[in-house]
Amino acid sequence: MATGRTHRPATRSRGIPEATVARLPLYLRALTGLSERSVPTVSSEELATAAGVNSAKLRKDFSYLGSYGTRGVGYDVEYLVYQISRELGLTQDWPVVIVGIGNLGAALANYGGFASRGFRVAALIDADPAMAGKPVAGIPVRHSDQLEEIIRDNGVSIGVIATPAGAAQQVCDRLVAAGVTSILNFAPTVLSVPDGVDVRKVDLSIELQILAFHEQRKAGEDVRDVAAPPPTTVAQDGASSSPAGDGARTDREGPDGELPAVMPA
Repeated sequence: MATGRTHRPATRSRGIPEATVARLPLYLRALTGLSERSVPTVSSEELATAAGVNSAKLRKDFSYLGSYGTRGVGYDVEYLVYQISRELGLTQDWPVVIVGIGNLGAALANYGGFASRGFRVAALIDADPAMAGKPVAGIPVRHSDQLEEIIRDNGVSIGVIATPAGAAQQVCDRLVAAGVTSILNFAPTVLSVPDGVDVRKVDLSIELQILAFHEQRKAGEDVRDVAAPPPTTVAQDGASSSPAGDGARTDREGPDGELPAVMPA
């Protein structure tokens, strides 16, 4: 049953590339902020800056939606909010189940952004019998023995896995068998799913490790900048000397005896 496939390019049949789909929520978030401030129109440059992309890419993405804006005016904010929301499927209610109500699962349950974005937490599910019936974010936790029944009764097609890594695949298999076709995985493991099931993985530890790599590299560059020797020239007699002549500083100080604000490359 499991094929290891974790991605299904469903939107290609609609002519929208996956990379564009991944940026649509960024545009929607920026547009929602503008709408809340009652901004009627926005230029591609302003919206691109707010979304963190370049304006040419934004205009290309919007062309897939059939939205080209008006020269000299820009894009209608409210219309774009509706258009992107509709394309993302956010104009309808999506019931979601969260499986694994530990610290992370409880934090997700308490997140207030789901409802405002078209998602309704239909149930919180945990394998610990001691958790059954306890309210989290105002929703009583239900035991995992009821998972299939909950999915059937609520018409759930999106599941969130926040279990330990060792339990995630079994939970995933049960979700899929019960009819869930989209999974958001917070467990630190790779899930195998059949064709037709989409999985999005969120691994906070990996993101932190990537940031640690960049911090280490930046720190190494700073050390090299400070420790680098001054440039030298070779005189005609073969002796090396500083370009500033005898008595030149070896600590790369500026004219006032202070290190320059920007170290030369």
